[in-house]
Amino acid sequence: MRPYSVDFRQKIIDVWKKEKISIRGLAQRFDVAKSFIQKLLKQYKETGDIRPRPQGGSPPTKLNSEQLIILIEIIEANNDATLEELSELLYEKTQVKVSRATLGRLTQKLNYSFKKKHYTRRKKKVTGYSKKE
Repeated sequence: MRPYSVDFRQKIIDVWKKEKISIRGLAQRFDVAKSFIQKLLKQYKETGDIRPRPQGGSPPTKLNSEQLIILIEIIEANNDATLEELSELLYEKTQVKVSRATLGRLTQKLNYSFKKKHYTRRKKKVTGYSKKE
């Protein structure tokens, strides 16, 4: 869900300042959650700022750019290795322990696929024989 706009937040603060209305009353009036009003007023009182706080993100990757390059080299040199084997090879070269799940996500981001290609034999055409009728 996206954060409420700064204009909307300012309207709430203006009404709160002018009318000294309760938190519950503000929540009902603007059709928002009471907890949103509580957090907005707390933020306004502490910092004077009403802009939405930055939302969290994903944690940083365990490997830096140099280690990612090493991982790519390992994958290209050992394209039939399992994720467990890649993890061990990466640890030998970088001293960074990475789980199979993390390696799986990294290889997906790098667009590497470890599916084996299965080749089927073509059927040989037999010539010189006629079909029995």
